[in-house]
Amino acid sequence: MQGVFFRSSTARRATELNLSGTVLNRADGTVEVIAAGEPVALETLHQWLHEGPELATVDKVEELPCDERMRNALPAAGFSVLRI
Repeated sequence: MQGVFFRSSTARRATELNLSGTVLNRADGTVEVIAAGEPVALETLHQWLHEGPELATVDKVEELPCDERMRNALPAAGFSVLRI
């Protein structure tokens, strides 16, 4: 997802929902979001990800369980946009 501000829009939405986590573009062109917080807020973000920002085209949203390595990598607070 290039040029539609998906990462920054995701971070902004997650921050509004008081979630912590990260968002990054993967080498294969997908966007990875790792988020932690209240279940209702996580579900709200999950639903938003199906739409994304105005110019985005979302083909698929896949939800995977967060393992211990992912949880340990999350920031204590806030949402970060990462670059690889």
